[in-house]
Amino acid sequence: MAMADLTKLEARLFKWLCLEENDFEENAWSTKKAAKAFKVDPDEIYEALSALTEKIPHNVYIHYRDGAMRIVASE
Repeated sequence: MAMADLTKLEARLFKWLCLEENDFEENAWSTKKAAKAFKVDPDEIYEALSALTEKIPHNVYIHYRDGAMRIVASE
């Protein structure tokens, strides 16, 4: 799969994850805050994150550290 296969939400979320100022490697991820920022339900954010790891696995890495989810994304 490729970037062209992403839904609108997935593409927007991916671009947001890649923003340097968000740095979800150093800053703990919050699905609730992401859902609020995108004006969608938290479940939609979880589904989009899951889809990103399946559709573009070499561009998104999710792990758990210090009691929080961390996300690294790059184009």
